[in-house]
Amino acid sequence: MTLMDAAMVNAMSEGTLAARMGIEFLEASAERVVARMPVEGNTQPYGLLHGGASAVLAETIGSIGAAIHAGPGRIAVGIEINATHHRSATSGYVTGVGTRLHGGRTLATYQVEISDEQGRKVCTSRITCMLRDR
Repeated sequence: MTLMDAAMVNAMSEGTLAARMGIEFLEASAERVVARMPVEGNTQPYGLLHGGASAVLAETIGSIGAAIHAGPGRIAVGIEINATHHRSATSGYVTGVGTRLHGGRTLATYQVEISDEQGRKVCTSRITCMLRDR
């Protein structure tokens, strides 16, 4: 198992969309990536967590897992994502747990389950990344 220090992933995210949205990595390996994101600042006009914010969290988690899986000298590029929104979130943090479904030489697929602070499922997403030489 390849494990990357979460602090290292957070530092690499400086200046990116993930950083602007407040995404914080808690755990990162090729098999499993865990990150959280504040609801505040990532809402739609009605005060609900924006569905696009959930998609950004899911794509960020899947892309990091795929990049770790790909290894040094390779990059991961998202080529497909879907998201099913189960319930709204209005405050606190949501946490995404990405689990690798497939890890090949040219493709990696992750399922990301996003939950609120009460453990209720907010969104389920699947992301596939193409793995390329840098």
